[in-house]
Amino acid sequence: MGVFFCETGGLRGRFNNQGCERFLLSKLRKGTKILRMDNHGLRIRILLCVIAAVLVWIFSRPGSLLSAQEDASQSDIIPEKTAAILTCHDMIDDGLYQSIVRRSEEAIGRGADYLILDVQTYGGLVKSADDISKYLILELGDKIHTVAYVSTEAISAGSMISVSCKDIIMRKNTTIGCSAPIIMGDTEMGEAEREKSESFVRATFSRAAEANGYPEALLKAMVSQKLEVWGVKNRKTGQMEYFEKDFLPTDPNTFAIGQKTMVCPAGELLTLTAQQAKEYGIARAVVSNEQEMLEFLAKRDRITFSDSIIRLETMWSEELVRWLKSPLVSGILIMGILLGIYVELHAPGLGLPSLLAIVCLVILVGSKYLTGLANWIEIAVLCIGFILLMVEIFVIPGFGVAGFAGILCIFAGLFGMLVRNAPDELPWPRSEEAWNLFAQGVLGIIGGIAGFTVVAWLLAKYMPRIAFLSGLILSSPRGDSESLSQSGGNSSSKTIAAGDCGVVITSLRPAGSARIDGKLCDVVCQAEFIEKGVSIEVVKVSGNRIVVKKTEEKN
Repeated sequence: MGVFFCETGGLRGRFNNQGCERFLLSKLRKGTKILRMDNHGLRIRILLCVIAAVLVWIFSRPGSLLSAQEDASQSDIIPEKTAAILTCHDMIDDGLYQSIVRRSEEAIGRGADYLILDVQTYGGLVKSADDISKYLILELGDKIHTVAYVSTEAISAGSMISVSCKDIIMRKNTTIGCSAPIIMGDTEMGEAEREKSESFVRATFSRAAEANGYPEALLKAMVSQKLEVWGVKNRKTGQMEYFEKDFLPTDPNTFAIGQKTMVCPAGELLTLTAQQAKEYGIARAVVSNEQEMLEFLAKRDRITFSDSIIRLETMWSEELVRWLKSPLVSGILIMGILLGIYVELHAPGLGLPSLLAIVCLVILVGSKYLTGLANWIEIAVLCIGFILLMVEIFVIPGFGVAGFAGILCIFAGLFGMLVRNAPDELPWPRSEEAWNLFAQGVLGIIGGIAGFTVVAWLLAKYMPRIAFLSGLILSSPRGDSESLSQSGGNSSSKTIAAGDCGVVITSLRPAGSARIDGKLCDVVCQAEFIEKGVSIEVVKVSGNRIVVKKTEEKN
């Protein structure tokens, strides 16, 4: 039986034979066009439509040949990235933290995509390392890809900084680890103190492990000796996983428990070579040089680095501030301050010694302020102390409350600058690290005072015999048969009383020599400087101390 498709105007219909005959007869009378197709023709038409639809679907889907060619052409375009290399060398302290923050912001501002820290350090301050760690994870984590390139060693605080980066790449024959907190000197931490310090550092390493995908148990073993770490193979992934002894897995279907291996025994701190760090999943790669490090990152991330690599070193001012924080340098500065004051009091004029003392004081206080150890209250107390001391020396005769209060304020200001504290807090160490810094500062002060004592004794004994230095000290005028040493100091001061008059032999600034009633005496002037040859009057005699004032103009 044939199938007829009838078309008249816009009307189409499908009928059986009898119905179609009646319809065709009625339409033939009106001249309607009729198309007849048998079953074979219909099948061919339907087949062609299906084939066309299948072809359209094949070439339009994402995995088609055309899409694959387009994807291939797009994948041939390798993105170009910019790398910035920052040095992280020597002592880890607050100055280095501030420098890393400054240089990182500069690198981001210059369009860097990878921030690479060149790590060469044996450690430093725990707080400074933690500040750098938090900055790398919390502040830079979403802004830039961080990489630690261990070029020599990353020990103690250096390993804390390294694991805070997203990738660690180590140069051949380098080391990383050994991060237990310690106190400088011979002080031994008790069990509770050690656990308190280690707990904080372990938490810092755990934070880095979670953020960057490092084995947490291994990182904690770098901090605590009491941990015992084992490696167990995961049967499903084929990878080694690392567990503390108390947290070893018990499922034999997932882990090859019988084949576990000890990585770090109890009683030892974990320190790894470059190859060991790579084997344990801490280092991503071991390379021979910086260029291989960049090539590894480019190959792994399918990128290319631009030739203009940004290199950011620490500035000379940052290095200077870090150097000035050394206890040795602090001691030298304190010795310079004391020597400047000492020489100025015995020299015939205000000049180089005073300038030396002022410069050393400014450098000492400025370095403490720039590193956050000194606040404005401590600086003010120190300045008040010097003012009171100058008033006592040049204005108020004798030595009394003002002088004692000045010395007390000077020491209070200096010792306050040895502890990092807010202006409204008492400058007292509150942690092992703070005590360590305080002890180093006290050592510098004691060393400075001891050095001043030795140098002052040498100057007093030998400076008069040195030709080009003899003019810096007070001496008797030529032709005077008597000298200070011959007069026995102020042995005759008992026969001198207030109201006696005399003449200045050497300029009083404020101390010097004068002849009173025919006797050569050591005197000090009151609230002024008096030149040689001026008449004076004794104001007060206190023991061997004779205070004088000017009575008339120079003769």
